[in-house]
Amino acid sequence: MSLENDLADFTSDKGTYLTIGVFDGVHLGHKSLLSELIKRAKQKGLESGVITFKRHPRRVVNPGNELQFLTNLQLKIKLIKEEGVDFVVPLTFTKEIAGISASDFISLLQKHLKMQGLIVGPDFALGNERQGDISFLRNLAQSMNFEFSVIPPFKNSVGIISSTAIRNALSAGDMVKASHLLGRYFSIEGEVVQGTGTGKKIGFPTANLYVDSEQALPLEGIYATRTLLDGQCYNSVTFIGKRVTFGDTKRTIETHLIDYNGDLYHKNLKIDIIYRLRSEIKFDSADELAEQIRRDAAAAKDYLNNLNRK
Repeated sequence: MSLENDLADFTSDKGTYLTIGVFDGVHLGHKSLLSELIKRAKQKGLESGVITFKRHPRRVVNPGNELQFLTNLQLKIKLIKEEGVDFVVPLTFTKEIAGISASDFISLLQKHLKMQGLIVGPDFALGNERQGDISFLRNLAQSMNFEFSVIPPFKNSVGIISSTAIRNALSAGDMVKASHLLGRYFSIEGEVVQGTGTGKKIGFPTANLYVDSEQALPLEGIYATRTLLDGQCYNSVTFIGKRVTFGDTKRTIETHLIDYNGDLYHKNLKIDIIYRLRSEIKFDSADELAEQIRRDAAAAKDYLNNLNRK
């Protein structure tokens, strides 16, 4: 089965202390959990490991669920590893895995990863029909001889940290709140693809970014952003929307790198989306749009420069 195959790729000589979860966004709540995981693993002389999923389980269990991810798999694994864990195991979540009992799942973790400890968040549950809730796992830990602990919800000045709260902030275009929840700027990554060339024609060449259709994005509008290109960071202004001035109906992401000249096609960009400048407006002409983009670029540059001085 795919679960056994995924787990078989990882081995541990020392034994492991694990946590399990989607970890979408790798936000401050996740980081608090990972910090505690690492501390406990070191205390026990074990390796710290994270079991996560390549796709959100809800999209597999409920195929009509259109929940979008905050971080793609590659970025999620990178962010988790940056916290200092010893290894990350991304599982291919399937309906067959969803049907496994909590005790059988734990048995596989003990068999393949020599799990000796498990730490989770307060709303955690695993196994068929989410049978393995906190109470069930406490009892299971005694009978299957592993340490089990739960950490409380993580709060800061904006409230309880959760992936849902971050999605709500994105939906409102509130990037300041999103960054306070994440502990970093919300970012998207993708390859620059061929666009219509309209931006270049009106004097503001833009990079059209391809991102997965399941990627969560902020509310449509114009944003002050920073773009990482070939290891160098550029101030930028980014449009997320449907280009209503030109009658387009497809969602696009276009970013203009301020003070940059060069060919961006097929380059990979990472864009930190920092502040929403305005909503999308339909203009009567390309000239009016060009003038507004000029103002947007100036506003983005001012905002980002002032941010650097704080």
